[in-house]
Amino acid sequence: MKDTRQLRTGLIGTHLAHSFSPLIHAALGDYEYRLIELCPEELATFFEKRDFDALNVTIPYKQKVIPYLSSLSQNATRIGAVNTVIKQADGTLFGDNTDYGGLLDMIDSLGISLTDKKVLVLGSGGASRTAVAVASDLGAREVVVISRNGENNYENLEKHADAEIIINTTPVGMYPSNGEKPLSLRGFPRLAAVYDLIYNPARTALLLEAKRLGIPYRNGLLMLVSQARRAAELFTGEVIPTERSLEIAASIERSTKSIVLVGMPGCGKSTLGSLLATELGLDFIDTDKVLEQKAGIPIPEILRLEGEAGFRKRESAVLRDVCKRGGRVIATGGGVVTVEENGPIMEENAAVLFLDADPATLPTAGRPLSLQKTPAVLYREREHLYRRYADITVKVTRDVEENLKHIKEALKQ
Repeated sequence: MKDTRQLRTGLIGTHLAHSFSPLIHAALGDYEYRLIELCPEELATFFEKRDFDALNVTIPYKQKVIPYLSSLSQNATRIGAVNTVIKQADGTLFGDNTDYGGLLDMIDSLGISLTDKKVLVLGSGGASRTAVAVASDLGAREVVVISRNGENNYENLEKHADAEIIINTTPVGMYPSNGEKPLSLRGFPRLAAVYDLIYNPARTALLLEAKRLGIPYRNGLLMLVSQARRAAELFTGEVIPTERSLEIAASIERSTKSIVLVGMPGCGKSTLGSLLATELGLDFIDTDKVLEQKAGIPIPEILRLEGEAGFRKRESAVLRDVCKRGGRVIATGGGVVTVEENGPIMEENAAVLFLDADPATLPTAGRPLSLQKTPAVLYREREHLYRRYADITVKVTRDVEENLKHIKEALKQ
């Protein structure tokens, strides 16, 4: 096996601060991997110097690098975009497109065939061409590219209401423009799956709508890792098992996603959340405690002075702040689900876990809102909201150890 430690590799693009690529390549091989931000006027000089052994290429250079390359792979030629560049032994540059294989793996992971299905590809850039090639090769009956202009655009989507698969290749909804989406899924009653190449946030507004409608979906994390694995094979000349893509994607998901606990006041979110965080080696955050620390007064006093509306405003601000970072277990207040804007805040980068307790067993002491209405009334008002946002539901009792056991089992599944 050759020594790859002297390999000089990296990623070129314009805005790379939030890239997962260094983390992924560190798990794939022992070689130098840098983030190289270039403005367009620097591209020519960079390639003239050729001070690298291999590169990954991202937006906006996947097509612009082609004139600097001596040869292209079949996939890169067909798609007209390059995301991997290899300096060959004679100093010439070879371009490949490993996004193709990455997207194949992403689609395969959901287990839904594209054969004989109508596929809508959102966007018309290099990633769009990759999606068109993959969908065609997987036997799609029809592949339609939706762009802002042209024959098929966002103003005449009704022509394609029979679409069965949607693949979003646009950056709409990507951090920091969370909450935006290129279209509404409600106009497509036959959808079998939705794929979004974005991986930050983990669930874009498009994927959250798919979740609400019960449509299977995937984000772009596995594609990102899988294309990197294939690029690393080209970098090193070594075969990397396919399973590594799944392992690395799962590891990144664990480190970047949080677990948000929702449920009735007194159901054990704080106690169980703290224990769960300890077991998983994660930070624990109790949003009620953070809220009180920021306000400088206890929650009952906030409610007395500002009413429930004032309290909910403070609660949403705290939630938005604590959910920005992943790798946490977050216990929320019982009524957090009653504010519409809180749903996407919790769901974008976390698994939402509903602790479903019998309202007859819940305490009310020290809980102002539970004293205004009985736990049974509050449960009837909120149950559908808890279930709406939950990825996982666990029935809980007063037995803490048994509850923790059931939660860990549910998270494994």
